[in-house]
Amino acid sequence: MNATAINLEPFELLVQLEQKARDAIAAREGGTGSQDEWVGVGFRLGGEQFVTPREQVREVLPVPDHLARIPGAKTWLKGIANVRGHLLPISDVKAFLGGGTLMPDRHTRVVVVNHRESPAGLLVDEVSGFRRFSRNEFRDDGVATIIRCESYLDGVYRSDGAAWPVFDLFRLVEDELFLRAGE
Repeated sequence: MNATAINLEPFELLVQLEQKARDAIAAREGGTGSQDEWVGVGFRLGGEQFVTPREQVREVLPVPDHLARIPGAKTWLKGIANVRGHLLPISDVKAFLGGGTLMPDRHTRVVVVNHRESPAGLLVDEVSGFRRFSRNEFRDDGVATIIRCESYLDGVYRSDGAAWPVFDLFRLVEDELFLRAGE
């Protein structure tokens, strides 16, 4: 072994340790650490499937047993729920988008948006869990949807013959129309 090889070994060791640390952090956060993979949370609105960036979802909950109605609020704002001591407005996304009122069943879930200024729980027909896509499956082009939500979509992942439009939940909860639910 020559002097150059000895000098490179500690550096290579540090690079390997750094990569292992990054992989461990990504695994703890639900990722794989792969730079070629995108992870989102899949959900269904009506008969359509969507995916949202994993970091935009704080948690997924069953529909609360009790929602306090808000007098004078838009019909798509279903009420306020007490979730572990915090008040969370619950909205019917499908109704907000003009796709009809969601009829809750055993698959219905509340997607809690991980937004600092606008806490929101969004009723969806079903959550299908984490969806992993190769970054090369992403397309910038839009996809036709039945529910009119184009202004909240950021491209589409196409995998195994299925299209998964990327739904930006932050854009939804920051929308002025959405923020005026109580008017």
